Amino acid sequence: MKKKTSTSIILAILILAPVYLAQAQKQATIPRIGVLLAGAPPDANLDVFIQGLRELGYIDGKNIVIEYRFAAGKTDRFPELATELVRLKVDAIFTGGVTGAFALKQATKTIPMFFFSTSDPVGTGVVASLARPGGNITGISLQASDLWPKRLELLKEIFPKLSRVAMLWTKGFAGMALEAKATQEVAGPLGIALQDRGVKDSNELDVVFAVMAKDRPDAFLGLMDPILTSHRERILDFLATNRLPAIFQSSDWVEAGGLMSYGPNYADALRRAAALMDKILKGAKPADLPVEQPTRFDLTINLKTAKQIGVTIPPSVLYRADKVIK
Repeated sequence: MKKKTSTSIILAILILAPVYLAQAQKQATIPRIGVLLAGAPPDANLDVFIQGLRELGYIDGKNIVIEYRFAAGKTDRFPELATELVRLKVDAIFTGGVTGAFALKQATKTIPMFFFSTSDPVGTGVVASLARPGGNITGISLQASDLWPKRLELLKEIFPKLSRVAMLWTKGFAGMALEAKATQEVAGPLGIALQDRGVKDSNELDVVFAVMAKDRPDAFLGLMDPILTSHRERILDFLATNRLPAIFQSSDWVEAGGLMSYGPNYADALRRAAALMDKILKGAKPADLPVEQPTRFDLTINLKTAKQIGVTIPPSVLYRADKVIK
């Protein structure tokens, strides 16, 4: 009886072994990607990127594993978090800006990296050029340095008597200085005194708000990053209380109560980011993938907010809007 039982066990092992081996091999080939972001969940842009991966057939926990690392506004944690992802030996890494890209470049020279940045990746030194990024990194640039002057011009078109504009931005983020400088350069010719309200971190917001309440600018220009975005409600409440017309780079600020935005269609660009990540996972080398730039730009206007703060948007501008919130 014992001999028969032993034989049965051996046969079962021989039969099932190939099945377990196949499952183990399948699990071993499941790609893992790292995600390194400056903010904290929930993150609307990240959700769109993940949805883009799903549409391409990548389901987290099923045929792909996603390792998340959030700096929660503490950009000095980037090197530590980047190193963690490298130690996990992920197959590729997605990051949301040039600060994360720099940290990853220091942490690895081999793991493919992909950035989604509002800053100029060439001007900040992330890549050698858009056409030939070089090394193990590529991504999507949202042309922020070019677009902020255009946003200032749009404010001037809507409010011809505009003379003083407060510009809020975070000094600690790589690339923001370039955006602020580009905006300063166009302000003079437009007859606008640009009030620099750059902050080191969100702890300085109360001081900035106090100064703005005293100086009474005609409008507000918000160069928003993940740190400032985490204080969206606080910023929008200040603007509403002080009846300040404001322009932002993305429509989610307008949908939350801001007056208007002009910039790339983030959903379209993030879906493209997912498609490029798919190429990398299938073996494409980042050095061979040019840094892409957006092709679709949207103007969003919140007429409800315009009414609340007592401003009128010219029909010529409303006609050009891609989305009007009433």
